[in-house]
Amino acid sequence: MAGNSKDQLLSMRVYNNLQSLGCPLLDGLYLREADSVQELLCSPSLHRTDILKWICASICPSLKVKFSTIKATQNEDLVQELTRFGHEMMLCKANDQDIIKGLAPPLRQLRFLEQLLMVIQTDSSINSRQNSSSGNDSVRNDDLLGELFQDHLSDLDMLQNPVCNPWSAHIREHLIRTQSAHNKMNGNHSKPSDFINRSDQHSRLGSQGEESLTEAMALLQSTQSTLDELHKECEFLQSHSSGSAVALSPCALKVAISDMSQLMTAFGHIYNTDFKAYCQRTPPALNSGASVFQSVHQLLHTCNMELEALKQMSETSSSFTQTVQQLQTDKRYWSKGEKHTLPKRLEELKNRYVAFLSHHQS
Repeated sequence: MAGNSKDQLLSMRVYNNLQSLGCPLLDGLYLREADSVQELLCSPSLHRTDILKWICASICPSLKVKFSTIKATQNEDLVQELTRFGHEMMLCKANDQDIIKGLAPPLRQLRFLEQLLMVIQTDSSINSRQNSSSGNDSVRNDDLLGELFQDHLSDLDMLQNPVCNPWSAHIREHLIRTQSAHNKMNGNHSKPSDFINRSDQHSRLGSQGEESLTEAMALLQSTQSTLDELHKECEFLQSHSSGSAVALSPCALKVAISDMSQLMTAFGHIYNTDFKAYCQRTPPALNSGASVFQSVHQLLHTCNMELEALKQMSETSSSFTQTVQQLQTDKRYWSKGEKHTLPKRLEELKNRYVAFLSHHQS
């Protein structure tokens, strides 16, 4: 029952998300019971396939062209295309066609649909934020341009109103003679001053063009070096001839960014509710009597070692006493084939020694 209720709640949530996103395939459907919604979303049907096509095309609009080229009878090609898209989105395996056909467990199908809808919701929220902020772009661009060119207004004025030093006297005379000789040969009656002005203008434009070209070349070289460094840092942009590198699609990047955003949001909530109070506490102060506790610990350790040695000594003494008692009480064969114990043998030896002493004294 718990699994069924969870499936029904998830199916209603997916159905409501489809309605909020304006899915046209739900127009005219007034489903109120969770069983009917689950049957629509988790049972194989043409309507379910069309809903899945609409979701995938909403995420990646280029799929609309591919879907239009697939005929209605080519159902396997459509399933393969949807499976490939789900694999690129890192939501299913490369050969997981049951989840596309509607043959997988309902809970797995509903989670797959919910993750796809989350990508659409993320894209729509990003677009809404961009549209809301586009109204102030012109104002901010003007402020930005004013801030950037504030320190270079004098240079701009000089570029708009250039000033060139006049020709020297000997160069002016040389140009006048050259121009008059040229006019006599060609029958041209233009004034020498016109030639001088044109020469001044060409020389001025030539010098400025050379300087601008030099600056542009330097800027292009610095930009190229910066791009090369960025290309080296971005390993996924480097081409590999072996074909081992995995191509990153924009849809897969969207899913990764969405997952990372959810994880960061969850961590921020847990930090603010559970961890923040502990992280802001002051660290505990070290006790000045730590050396005393260390000395007591060493003394107790030494005492334990001595007690262990005394215990072993007591066990050794007890074992030695038991061995001696066994030697005293066990029977042994001595002379003449008789059995005697150690105390009895000692008593005999003592008596013989006393008799020997008394015999010699007499």
